[in-house]
Amino acid sequence: MSADCCFSTLLSAAQRGWLGCDGDEALLSLALPIEGIDPLLALPQLAEQESLQVLWDSAPGLCLAAAGPCQELELAGSRRFEQAQRFADLCLSRLHDTAPDSPAHARPRVLLRFRFFDQVSERRRSEAVVPSVQAVLPRWQLSRQGRRGWLRLNGVVSSAADCRELAEQLWLKHEQLLMTPATPTRLTPQALVASEPETWRQRYATALTRGIDLVNSGDLHKLVLAVRHRIVLADTFDPLPLLKRLRRQQAGSCRFLWQRHAGDAFFGASPERLLSLRAGWLRSDALAGTAGQGDSGAQLLRSDKDRREHELVVETITDQLRRNGLTPRRRRQPQLARHGNLTHLHTPITAETHGQPVLALAEQLHPTPAVAGLPRRDAMAWLRTLEPFERGSYAAPIGWIDSAGDAELRVAIRCGHARGCELDLTAGAGLVRGSVAERELQEVGLKLAVLADQLELQTNARNRSIV
Repeated sequence: MSADCCFSTLLSAAQRGWLGCDGDEALLSLALPIEGIDPLLALPQLAEQESLQVLWDSAPGLCLAAAGPCQELELAGSRRFEQAQRFADLCLSRLHDTAPDSPAHARPRVLLRFRFFDQVSERRRSEAVVPSVQAVLPRWQLSRQGRRGWLRLNGVVSSAADCRELAEQLWLKHEQLLMTPATPTRLTPQALVASEPETWRQRYATALTRGIDLVNSGDLHKLVLAVRHRIVLADTFDPLPLLKRLRRQQAGSCRFLWQRHAGDAFFGASPERLLSLRAGWLRSDALAGTAGQGDSGAQLLRSDKDRREHELVVETITDQLRRNGLTPRRRRQPQLARHGNLTHLHTPITAETHGQPVLALAEQLHPTPAVAGLPRRDAMAWLRTLEPFERGSYAAPIGWIDSAGDAELRVAIRCGHARGCELDLTAGAGLVRGSVAERELQEVGLKLAVLADQLELQTNARNRSIV
C-alpha cells in the first residue's frame, strides 16, 4: 500500500470523526502504529515545540511519552480528586478515537499529578509550589509495550481543513520518528557546585528525636518524616539519561517524569503502587519496612519493628476500602520486594470496585501510612511542623486514567525535583515505637542514594560524598 493511500485512510478517518460529532467542534484522537521506537529516547523529538513533557516507564510493561496539553486542568483545594475525575471523564467521553481497535497500551490517557497536601502551608506560601492537581489530556502520546508501539495525536477540530492539518501533523511526526532514530541518551559527568550531606543529617536528626518521642509516648502510632537534600550543579540537569539508567538499577519500579516547562522537572523511580484499576478490579500495594544491601530479607522478615510498621499500612488500606463498601483480599504474610539495593516488605491488596470512581478511591487511600503516619490527621499536622520544606509532589499520587476506565497511580517516592541547576532529592523513613534514630538516618541515606548513586558528578576531595 502506498504512503499516499495510507495518508488518505488516516485523513478519511479524521473527517468521519469530525462529521460524526454533534456541533461545530470535535475533540479528535488520531493514531498510527509505529514499531521499534523507545518512548523514553523519543521524548525530546516528540516534544520539540512543547513545554510539557511526561514519561511513564514501567518497561517491560507500559512505556509512555507525552508532550503538550490538548486539554488541561490545574487547581487547588480539597475537591481536587473529584474535579480531576470529572475532567478525565469529560475529556475521554468527548474524545472521538478514530483508531478504536488499537491495543490497550495505545488507548488515549489523561495524565495526573497531585501535590501531597491539598493546601500550601501559610508559612511556606513564598516557596515555588505546584498546583494541588494537574490533569492533562496530552497533545502527543507515544506508547509501547514490548516492541508494539502507537503514536497518537489529540486535537480540537472545527472544519475539514482542521482535520487535514491534524492528520498531516501526525503523519509527519510518524515519518520523523521512523526516519530519524533518537540518539541514545547518556549520562555525562556534571560539575558539582555544592552538596552538604552533614547539613541534611543534622536537620533530620533534630526532627527524628521529636518524631520518635511522639511514637514512643503513644501520641502517634506512626510518623513518616521526610528530609530534602539539595545538590547544586554547574549546568541545568537533564533527567532522561538518569531515568534510562534506572531501568537497569530499579527494574521493578516505575520510572516517571513530569516536566512542566524547561528547567522544572519532577522525576523518580517509584516502587509503590497506590492503586491500579483493570477491568473493574483494584490493586493496591502495602510497601513498608526497608532493608539495605547485605540483608537477603531474612532479617527484615524477623524484624518486629518492620513487621509492625508494615501491618499498620496493610490494615489501614484494607479498612479504608471496606469503608467504601469494597471487600479487600490480602495475603496473610508479607512478601519481599527487591528494588535495586533496597528490600521492602510487600503485601498486595485486591478488591472489585463495583463501578466506584477510581479517583474517589484514591482520595480515600492518599496518603497511606507508608508516607504519612497514623492517625492520619494528627500525623499530617506534625509533618507540617517538623518538616522545614513544602513536600510538593513528593509521596503524592502520579499516574493516568485511560479511555476504557483503567488507571494506575504510583506514590511519587524515590524522587527528585530539578529546577535549573538545583536538584532536590527527597526521602523519608517510618517511625514506630522502638525506632532507633541512627537506623532511620541510615535508611533515609539509602533511599536518597537510589537516585544520587546514579548521578555522574565531578567532585573534589572535599566534597566527594553527595549523600
